[in-house]
Amino acid sequence: MSAPPEPEAGRAAWTIAMRVAALLAADPHGCGGVRLRARPGPVREAWLAAFRGALGTGSPVRRMPAGIADDRLLGGLDLPATLSAGRPVLQRGLLAGAHGGVLIVPMAERLDAGTAARLAACLDTEAVALAREGLDVRLPARFGLILLDEGEADEAPPDALLDRLAFRIDLETVGIRDIAPEGEGATATEIIAPDRDTARAVEALCAAAAALGVDSMRAPILALRVARLAALRDGAPEPGEAHIVEAARLVLAPRATRIPEAAPPPPERSERPDDVPKEGQDGADRALDDVVLEAVRAALPPGLLALLAAGRVRNASAGRVGSRAASNRAGRREGSRAGDPRRGRLDLVATLRAAAPWQTLRAPARRPQQPIVIRGDDIRVARFRRRSETTTIFAVDASGSAAIERLAEAKGAVEGLLAESYARRDRVALVAFRGTGADIVLPPTRSLVRAKRGLAGLPGGGGTPLAAGLDAALVLALSVRRGGGSPLVVLLTDGRANVARSGEPGRGRANEDALAAARAYRGAGLPALLVDTAARPQEAARRLAEAMAARYLPLPQADAASLGAAVRAAAS
Repeated sequence: MSAPPEPEAGRAAWTIAMRVAALLAADPHGCGGVRLRARPGPVREAWLAAFRGALGTGSPVRRMPAGIADDRLLGGLDLPATLSAGRPVLQRGLLAGAHGGVLIVPMAERLDAGTAARLAACLDTEAVALAREGLDVRLPARFGLILLDEGEADEAPPDALLDRLAFRIDLETVGIRDIAPEGEGATATEIIAPDRDTARAVEALCAAAAALGVDSMRAPILALRVARLAALRDGAPEPGEAHIVEAARLVLAPRATRIPEAAPPPPERSERPDDVPKEGQDGADRALDDVVLEAVRAALPPGLLALLAAGRVRNASAGRVGSRAASNRAGRREGSRAGDPRRGRLDLVATLRAAAPWQTLRAPARRPQQPIVIRGDDIRVARFRRRSETTTIFAVDASGSAAIERLAEAKGAVEGLLAESYARRDRVALVAFRGTGADIVLPPTRSLVRAKRGLAGLPGGGGTPLAAGLDAALVLALSVRRGGGSPLVVLLTDGRANVARSGEPGRGRANEDALAAARAYRGAGLPALLVDTAARPQEAARRLAEAMAARYLPLPQADAASLGAAVRAAAS
């Protein structure tokens, strides 16, 4: 009798997703939550509906708005109510409202570091502290998270949250026809006799995590919780081998950073009486370790090594290069606006002017010894403008026979722009890629002496690792933006890559890696300029500029002056 055919990838992924929904609904806070990678559509909504059905009606499900302010997220003083009552009035934030249930975070790949840190702190402490408002109050906030990841393959939610969530599921391969009817996919796991000692499960999960390169200690702890939940759902007092294996596949496999080695063959049993294993050391631990590890190996996502080589790019908010940025507390004063003085500087004169015309109507509400009645919509905060610092990052193709000319152009442009940066307080950096990798030849600087010293010994020739150069420039640009600056990436290349990210030669794979790296610029919203340095405009360079959402500039006869003028035009 032939073996039954294996389920299709989409149906198998849906079955796993339904099992995750059932386990997460049993203990949302104990599991931490789930990262749900899926596009908006019926498949994602079907999973969320199935999860709500498994969770029940007694637990709240809240959705966090994008860009939520701290007072709405954490709670604190209700400023209008406090002004009206003349005493502190507390308002509950979204996290306190999600106590006992689940918080859904849309577009989690765009979540800023501050909000992620606050969510992580609440997951750890199970409470929201309001000491920042001058109130020694801690509101309970025990909830689980559902991170809706809608980004590209190289984007991901913050690691601070992913490390605290037990599950990671991907519904990208699931179609509407793969969705099982209600009740399917959440069946109980076949029970094997429960373990006599939970320590065996702990050792097996820790050994599997170490073999997979999972450094965080939260992963095996979460896996053990999931194994116990699976056992409880199946009516077993302790997790059995099947539950431990399932927990390892669901929790540890998606976190793998390397392919584990195959388990070594068991040693031959010795016939000497002194070598007879004692009770509890009869090889059962080694057998369980091997079973768990082999199960996790089978559950590893396909193409893991390629995904690891591609890396992940963190998304950040886009900004305009060389533009004036809005500021809450510093810069040149530009009037006032309605707002919260806790997130800006109170404009007292403008606040009194806004409240003055209404005092006749508010006279009945005036308390004794209160000269003026101020409400929340009267409050004004000052507006400021400051010019953000511009950092121009040159990514120069230093490969091939024409490298000498390209490097000379880049050196001249860098020196010319540095001479102007003293007045504008801007900076310049240089990334060169050749051979099999990329190097930051010149970190962001305003020093002309340092720039000349770094540019003097820059070599040329070799292969064209275009993806490596784009990756290095992207990392540098994102670090500049996190520091409050405005980066501009200027890529000088003909677009003809021949070295892949892995360092292997070959134009096909190299071009795919380069386009993947270029798309990360579009996702991050980074301004860029691609200068085509070939003798004739190249279609490959044009496609690369489109993937980056960059301005394309063919300059076959570029010199330092024309290149510097093009960069200044892009920066303005």
